[in-house]
Amino acid sequence: MKSKAKKTTTVTFRRRSIFQKYLAVSLSIILISMIALGITMMIFIANYWENEKKDNLIENAKQVAAVTLVASDIDPFDHSLMVSDPALFNVTISTIAQSVDADILVVDNKGNFLHCSELGVCTHKNKKIPSEILAQTVTSEFFEFGTLNGFYSDTYYTAGAPVVFSQGNHTETVAFCYVSTKSTFVSGLTMSMMRMFLIAAVITMLISLILVGILSYSMAKPLREMSRAAKKFAVGDFSARVSVKGQDEIAELALAFNQMADSLTSSEGMRRSFIANVSHELKTPMTSIAGFVDGMLDGTIPQSQHRHYMNIVSLEVKRLSRLVQSMLSLSRIDNGELKLNRQEFEMFSVIVNVLAGFELKIAEKNIEIRGLENFVKLKVNADPDLMHQVIYNLIENAVKFTNTAGYIAFSYVQTKYDISVSIENSGPGIPPEDIRYIFDRFYKTDKSRSIDKKGMGLGLFITKSIMRLHGGHIFVESIPERYCRFTFQLPNVYTKSDSKTHNKYIDTTANTKSEE
Repeated sequence: MKSKAKKTTTVTFRRRSIFQKYLAVSLSIILISMIALGITMMIFIANYWENEKKDNLIENAKQVAAVTLVASDIDPFDHSLMVSDPALFNVTISTIAQSVDADILVVDNKGNFLHCSELGVCTHKNKKIPSEILAQTVTSEFFEFGTLNGFYSDTYYTAGAPVVFSQGNHTETVAFCYVSTKSTFVSGLTMSMMRMFLIAAVITMLISLILVGILSYSMAKPLREMSRAAKKFAVGDFSARVSVKGQDEIAELALAFNQMADSLTSSEGMRRSFIANVSHELKTPMTSIAGFVDGMLDGTIPQSQHRHYMNIVSLEVKRLSRLVQSMLSLSRIDNGELKLNRQEFEMFSVIVNVLAGFELKIAEKNIEIRGLENFVKLKVNADPDLMHQVIYNLIENAVKFTNTAGYIAFSYVQTKYDISVSIENSGPGIPPEDIRYIFDRFYKTDKSRSIDKKGMGLGLFITKSIMRLHGGHIFVESIPERYCRFTFQLPNVYTKSDSKTHNKYIDTTANTKSEE
């Protein structure tokens, strides 16, 4: 049988860094802004120049009309315009035309050519102003950007004014004056402004490229460091850190990343310690059990001592059972499977029942129990099994670390907001440097294992998780070589109180203590 090899297709993506993206986006925004600014500027300049040109041409047309009327006579028969001194008049309007860089044309009321600012050969002599233009000039000031209905072959700015003759109450338009200038000035101005704009845009883009490049690189640098550090984390090297500069969001991210790295380093250390502890906890009882069972089977241990060693085997099995139970509880916490089964029960009876289980150890160390006589019936609404585990863990720690002939004291405070129960024991206490880690998983203050031989550093972590699941808190106070006091709080569901006020009280109370 022939086997067909599976064909796999690998898709590779070209990586584009944040530096390149940010630089491209920033430069695109700057370029678009510059283009929009240039277009807007050109529109405003063109409109401004056109308005200025319009006012200037209309004013000059009126002046030429006034000069024409003064320098001319009116034929009384056909009311036509007759210039007294045509040569002088032509020189005059030619001078005005040169000063405004325009062409000046005087036509009669029929649009026929009369005088022009062009000295010598006039190109307008055989042309006639269209009647539509004349009609517009009679009624008001005339201004146009165009060819005067075909009079010019190119586009001109043209302003017109009528020459009005008045005699008594009679007025009559006898001629028209037109002042025209080519629109090439606008195109020339546009090109000049465009060149200026392009030069300014290029300089701005170069400066922006440098500044944005520096900024982009500085912003992307911490991210690149985080990427390199994360790759090291993936292979188990948690020594990498990111340099923190400034106080912006990137700096906050770098600081949070370093804190995460510290937490991972601590967790890794605790994980390794946990593996060592679990290995020891599993190996020691299993070795003892195997040795005792083998001894009884092969006859090394006499029949008369079987009961004694079976009791030892039973204790070791219970020890393994507690280890497995702690591991199961830890797994349920991590998977979010630890659920509450709230019931109403009495807290005092739980404390007494747990203490009864430690009666022999309490008697061996001659520990004094204080405060139980002050307890009254303390009703709570919580999960009785989980709260039993909380109290068991706290009392087990108290019995374990209480000095010989020391004491364990119980107390409670009930308010309309919460119920607080404290368990205090004399003894070495908790060093100040360990207070903040005491509720972390796998953490053990007795690193020498001289006292805490059976602990794995899970009890207090599980206790804290259970209290949080109930909406409560747990915190610790300790003075080395004097005492250690654990206090847990549960919301008091038997009083009617505002939930916001209750939460505020809980937060304030927790912050005034040495939580965790």
